[in-house]
Amino acid sequence: VIRLVSQAGTGYFYTKLKNFKAGVEKLQLLKFDPIVNKRVLFKEERIKK
Repeated sequence: VIRLVSQAGTGYFYTKLKNFKAGVEKLQLLKFDPIVNKRVLFKEERIKK
């Protein structure tokens, strides 16, 4: 499980399942951030256990 964190600085995030065997590059997706009401870049972070 990974966390996609908004680069708009709002602290908003999505969680997503990732197949770690398929690729090692970090995900970067354009998704909707409801706090700023825009599509912004979300970057992958590991969830701390």
